[in-house]
Amino acid sequence: MPHTWDPDTYLQFADDRARPFLDLLARVGASAPRTVADLGAGPGTLTALLARRWPEATVTAVDASPEMVARAREVPGIDALLADLRTWEPPTPVDVLVTNAALQWVPGHLDLLGPLLGRVAPGGWFAMQVPGNFAEPSHVLRTRLAADPRFAPHLADVAVPSSHDPATYLEALEAAGAEADVWETTYLHVLRGQDPVLRWVLGTGVRPTVQALPDPLRARFVDEYGELLREAYPPRADGSVILPFRRIFAVARRP
Repeated sequence: MPHTWDPDTYLQFADDRARPFLDLLARVGASAPRTVADLGAGPGTLTALLARRWPEATVTAVDASPEMVARAREVPGIDALLADLRTWEPPTPVDVLVTNAALQWVPGHLDLLGPLLGRVAPGGWFAMQVPGNFAEPSHVLRTRLAADPRFAPHLADVAVPSSHDPATYLEALEAAGAEADVWETTYLHVLRGQDPVLRWVLGTGVRPTVQALPDPLRARFVDEYGELLREAYPPRADGSVILPFRRIFAVARRP
């Protein structure tokens, strides 16, 4: 069963999710691009920041989720296109190509970096960010619970995100002929409310897993997973929870 995305669930932590995008954008040195594209743009709220930075540019949000594209089409100042980032081709090479928290869903995405750079005009910029937190309890516990005999038969082909270490991305971008700047940052998100880590992951990495389960098992999985997360991420004295989140960034310029 193909999974779908819910913009409202994803945007519950909009400010926290925006921080890496802003840090990525700060390293892009384009001054007056004419065309800008955001691949895997989701609801387009962050794409709007590209239009704000470069108001003279044509800014396009590209996403494979009909639900996300429908929301992005409500965002002023940008165009929104329903397309798979693996096969999308701009009419002409773009001056700035951004993909933020999307490539981790593309199996073999390291091999896609060269073709993506090929969609950038000479002298243009490519910027990417992917999570690098797959060794954290939120993912380890999902994998462990998904292997339980009650759930495993339904989850054999479920989409699971993954990424590489920064050095691997650096080598791939340089091999494609780009000048690259690659780094990583671990954010400490201070989350509040009931089961905040569970709510965070239900909007992103765990959503395909939960959607693949039939209704009775879905509720059981969420309940048990939520209990495991509460143990792994205990509340502090003020009730807040700290979610460490490692992210990997790369900004490259095409010669």
